[in-house]
Amino acid sequence: MSYYSILDVTPTSEDWIPDYLPTANALVAKYGGKYLARTASHEQVEGEPNEAGLRIVLEWPSKEAALNFMNDPEYVPHLKARTEGSVSHHYLIEGKDDLS
Repeated sequence: MSYYSILDVTPTSEDWIPDYLPTANALVAKYGGKYLARTASHEQVEGEPNEAGLRIVLEWPSKEAALNFMNDPEYVPHLKARTEGSVSHHYLIEGKDDLS
């Protein structure tokens, strides 16, 4: 079953970005992930304001693939750099409809 990573990321420093992107891109592909959106072009249309510099949506073939990406030893230092150099929230969502 597909899973989706939904992130909002607001960099507080851009020092981590040049090293982060090539590694994250390669590892997302390695684990079968696909970027559906990575953009600063977004607007909130409902709810309390929740500002974010970037919104990112990834599709994964499984929960295990998403978690293996997050725990990959090559990714771990880049994840640490991203979380230290930004305000980030990451949601892992199962691709199913519980309300149908």
